[in-house]
Amino acid sequence: MSEYYNPDHLPQFDRIGEGSPELAEKFFAYYGAVFAEGALSAREKALIALAVAHTVQCPYCIDAYSKSCLQQGSDLEQMTEAVHVATAIRGGASLIHGLQMLDQVNKLGM
Repeated sequence: MSEYYNPDHLPQFDRIGEGSPELAEKFFAYYGAVFAEGALSAREKALIALAVAHTVQCPYCIDAYSKSCLQQGSDLEQMTEAVHVATAIRGGASLIHGLQMLDQVNKLGM
C-alpha cells in the first residue's frame, strides 16, 4: 500500500475494540446515543458532523458523513454550505489569535 489513508479501514472501524473491548463498547454506545434523533434531527447531526470532519481534517469522517448526509436527505448545496460554515469559524479562530500577536508585539515595543 502506497498511501497513508486506507479507505478500507472505514468499514472495519469496530475492530478498534480489539485492544480494549470494554472501552470500545462504551464509546460505541455513546456514539450511537449522540447520533440518535433528539433535539436535532439525524440530518442536522450529519451536517454538523460533516462540517466538523472538515475542521479536524479526518478523511474517514469526511467519507462517512458525506454518505450519511446524502442518506439523511441533504443535497450537495447544503453540504457545501455546512463546510463553508466550518471554514469561516476556523478562519475566524485563526484571525482572532492575531490579537494575541498584536498584544505581544506591543508588549515587546516593536
